[in-house]
Amino acid sequence: DGMNVLFVIVDDLRPVLGSYGDKLVKSPNIDQLASQSMVFTNAYAQQAVCAPSRVSFLTGRRPDTTRLYDFYSYWRVHAGNYSTIPQYFKENGYVTLSVGKVFHPGVSSNYSDDYPYSWSIPPFHPSAEKHENDRTCRGKDGKLYANLVCPVDVTEMPEGTLPDIQSTEEAIHLLNIMKTNRQKFFLAVGYHKPHSPRRDPQEFLKLYPLENITLAPDPWVPKKLPSVAYNPWMDIRQRDDVKALNVSFPYEALPDDFQRQIRQSYYAAVSYLDVQIGLLLNALDYVGLSHNTIVVFTADHGWSLGEHGEWAKYSNFDVATRVPLMFYVPGMTTSPVSQGARVFPYLDPFSHIGDSAPRGQSKKVVELVSLFPTLAELAGLQVPPACPERSFGVVLCAEGTSIVHYFNVSEGKVEEGKEGCDDTDRCVDEEPVAFSQYPRPADTPQWNSDKPKLKDIRIMGYSMRTIDYRYTLWVQFDPNNFSANFKDVHAGELYMMENDPNQDYNIYNNTSHGWFFKKIVD
Repeated sequence: DGMNVLFVIVDDLRPVLGSYGDKLVKSPNIDQLASQSMVFTNAYAQQAVCAPSRVSFLTGRRPDTTRLYDFYSYWRVHAGNYSTIPQYFKENGYVTLSVGKVFHPGVSSNYSDDYPYSWSIPPFHPSAEKHENDRTCRGKDGKLYANLVCPVDVTEMPEGTLPDIQSTEEAIHLLNIMKTNRQKFFLAVGYHKPHSPRRDPQEFLKLYPLENITLAPDPWVPKKLPSVAYNPWMDIRQRDDVKALNVSFPYEALPDDFQRQIRQSYYAAVSYLDVQIGLLLNALDYVGLSHNTIVVFTADHGWSLGEHGEWAKYSNFDVATRVPLMFYVPGMTTSPVSQGARVFPYLDPFSHIGDSAPRGQSKKVVELVSLFPTLAELAGLQVPPACPERSFGVVLCAEGTSIVHYFNVSEGKVEEGKEGCDDTDRCVDEEPVAFSQYPRPADTPQWNSDKPKLKDIRIMGYSMRTIDYRYTLWVQFDPNNFSANFKDVHAGELYMMENDPNQDYNIYNNTSHGWFFKKIVD
């Protein structure tokens, strides 16, 4: 009685997937999952950096409530003793298991991935993880470097493996154990790739010949982009291969040929990830649990691939905040699945031809902070109540709302992002909105603009995304009392999706935006 949950979280994955309309990528296993799932094409993270995003969606609270905008505090001590998704399932009789990068490791999850609160047994971390930033990339001169673009021969790696391969093996091992002990489980599996460095098996590059790789459609810094909004990609500047290019800080572009190599390595990493997902889901079939296991697939945030002259995450643009989000719920997103059915046969990205459309698709704007109430509802647990306006003392509540009511789309149909209606005011107010935010230390790009520590934050960029627009205000922020002052606006951005889908033409200064301002402040 009750469904198991397999919760797959990917690091830095923007929706470059066949099921999201990408024509270049080879992602047959994730697309096969999408073909049995409800797929959300407008899902957004609440902050485009690992620890704040993960703590936000795993607690169901926004960064202003977790008070985590960097990597250096533990919410239970620093903000409030908030329950997490796995903790709630554990308290409701589930065995909860963590493999790989689920919580961000370190102080932000108490150096324990929030064990024992969230997990029934200590979380598993792949041993090969410690070599991620070592010099393991062989250069043309035969020497070893710590590069951003780092295709490797896996047999030459320390321990002869890579972290995500180890995580898949452990997750499959746990599925086999759960099959025999017949307890309901909540298994979270966190994959590292396509996070930098792109230390991935070299054979995946063959899927993407460089001559097929284009530059970003808008590889320039937009003329009207406020300097506070720009992220100067310090993370990748510190890698040996980028350092060697000697590009000036902060705005000089990387050479075109190297931009193509970064984009090629990102696509290759997605196909490497797809193989891991394929092996994991095939194992779910093999142990006979596909008929009673909910599968959720998402990412902590996206990753810029040269758009706006930017790389990595650390911004409020769609390329950094938009994530894949899909839910496989047997009997709900599919017709009833019989026990032992083969739902997810493994597909080899090197030989598989053909694409699979999502089972159901919604263009509704949704937020990762909604995962907690959504998963509770799908599993038949009591949905946590909505949080009061200030909820620091409330252990169990949700700042997002369940999105299960968006699931009733007939097969193969796309639910549009907004209904037609005449009374524009009412429609506008009912329109779904996703909020994201990003902190900055100053109005101009600094060495710590991408990842300012709490004490150095001076400005917070609050961003509001609907189906029609993205509106961002950069306002004064006081890190001592965690307060934003909307009377002190440093800069603003407004992009209209219909004629500017890539968010290149900021019309904030030539638009009256009192209405937007009121909505974001409320």
